[in-house]
Amino acid sequence: MGEERMTTDQAADGQVPGGTLRIAYSPCPNDTFVFHAWAHGLVEGAPPLDVTFADIDITNGMAERGELDVLKVSYAVLPWVLQEYALLPCGGALGRGCGPLVLTREPGTDLSGRTVAVPSERSTAYLLFRLWAADQVPGGVGEVVVMPFHEIMPAVRDGRVDAGLVIHEARFTYQQYGLHKLADMGEHWEATTGLPIPLGAIIAKRSLGKERLHALADAARASVRRAWDEPELSRGYVLEHSQEMDPHVADQHIALYVNEFTADLGESGYAAVRGLLTRAAAEGLVPPLAPDALAF
Repeated sequence: MGEERMTTDQAADGQVPGGTLRIAYSPCPNDTFVFHAWAHGLVEGAPPLDVTFADIDITNGMAERGELDVLKVSYAVLPWVLQEYALLPCGGALGRGCGPLVLTREPGTDLSGRTVAVPSERSTAYLLFRLWAADQVPGGVGEVVVMPFHEIMPAVRDGRVDAGLVIHEARFTYQQYGLHKLADMGEHWEATTGLPIPLGAIIAKRSLGKERLHALADAARASVRRAWDEPELSRGYVLEHSQEMDPHVADQHIALYVNEFTADLGESGYAAVRGLLTRAAAEGLVPPLAPDALAF
């Protein structure tokens, strides 16, 4: 999916006049649910937002290029962007029982030398997949193809790829495509670490200053709490941007990905993020983090 803009009056330096912040997040139900109140001026004292809707592969690239003020990105991209951006302690996606799945047309498929579609080479899903494959696919997979996540299941079904790494609502819909779950990356992560699964992070430019960064975190936290308190307010916004998703599936999506870690990462949330990136760095998959890189 390409980008969909709510407004277009940007200044040349990437910001919008009048203190408005430029933000990008996905059209997925968890993001629209979390940010509805803030994006619609329902969070008192929060700066107005100019919203770009974009898939995670696009927002990861935006972060690496230093575009926009606030972004929803994969935790896996943090080692490349934390010099310019700070990790906000809320608003993202992290939890248990919510990991990416590897899907195939036939049960028990051996992935050695096979073609696998993934939503982004910088995605947390792909990082978790690589850690899993190092344990479970001794011969290594073959070609890795990047696709928008909503194209992956049809590609597996139609035989254009041998397997697909899927995220989001695909957990609830893959059987409609006649596909089989080969493995759950979250189950593997939780079994080997005991930690929750870090998926998507909210980051903001450090150049905004510490005071404003804390205000942004407060706004994100207030927005998700408003969504919990009055879920009917965000209903239209969620369904408008959910790519014709069944409303019941959208509700399942929100229930799975919006949880206590969305309001605050807390000690176990930060431990999960550090654990993922430290383990990945030890495997040579990402650059090592500085000791204080996650400090807010």
